[in-house]
Amino acid sequence: MTAELIIDARNVTGESPVWHPQENALYWVDIPVGRLHRWQPDGQTHHWTADEMLGCIARSHRGHWLGAQESGIFHLIPQADGRLLAGKRASVEHARPGMRFNDGRCDRQGRFWAGTMQTSMAAEPVGALYRYDAMADGTAGPLQARLGTLSVPNGMAFSPDGKTMYVSDSHPSVQMIWAFDYDIDSGSPHNRRVFVDMNQHPGRPDGAAVDAEGCYWICAIDAGQVLRFTPDGKLDRALPLPVKKPTMCAFGGPQLETLFVTSIRPQGIDLSDQPLAGGVFALNPGVKGLPEPIAKG
Repeated sequence: MTAELIIDARNVTGESPVWHPQENALYWVDIPVGRLHRWQPDGQTHHWTADEMLGCIARSHRGHWLGAQESGIFHLIPQADGRLLAGKRASVEHARPGMRFNDGRCDRQGRFWAGTMQTSMAAEPVGALYRYDAMADGTAGPLQARLGTLSVPNGMAFSPDGKTMYVSDSHPSVQMIWAFDYDIDSGSPHNRRVFVDMNQHPGRPDGAAVDAEGCYWICAIDAGQVLRFTPDGKLDRALPLPVKKPTMCAFGGPQLETLFVTSIRPQGIDLSDQPLAGGVFALNPGVKGLPEPIAKG
């Protein structure tokens, strides 16, 4: 199966692809430059830039975006002049200086989850997962860590019924994917267990998505593949990409039959063996995805 380059975006760290069905468009972020991108199948592209690094996004029921940045959760409204108008909705108190939000996704009920990491990729497990619980006015006060002791939290996804939550840790010293039982009423994960030990597979576990059959797709960063695991943790498919560092995948297209994949363009190294690094790719995996939940806040 051949991956199609849809845009040679040359993202430093492309992440958090989200399909917007009403606009027939794919959105994603380039984390270090704080940029929100949009691509449409007719070739139109746009981007908007925020004042902070932008780790992940989710569509908001208010008609714009929620974004997890360096200092908290923001409402993000694209402007005609290319800026992202940002309104802070919740602050975060990081465990160390030099931290930011990274991977994130909504649960099936529309609660927005996002994880923090040190920008230095240090192994110290001071990253945490936060759940954004919006009040009626859209604010939430300081965020509270719901799950800690992570180095580089990633791979967040939820089973079709919402009762299983998946989380990975991408750090080279960890490379694990866990599953949790998830209480859909309270929005609480419990009964943590190993889902996949990625030390037994090529690449490190990065961003993920779940398909309509309940299987878990994970980007294997450094291995240039997207891997599909069945609900019992068995590898049943590996799709190659023309870049070494895929970051996150998401289903999209009119029938949710396309798997979109973002990637990293490493800085300061020879890229002659992967000139498309930092691009966004499309695959036809032969299975449909699930609609991405809209965030409550």
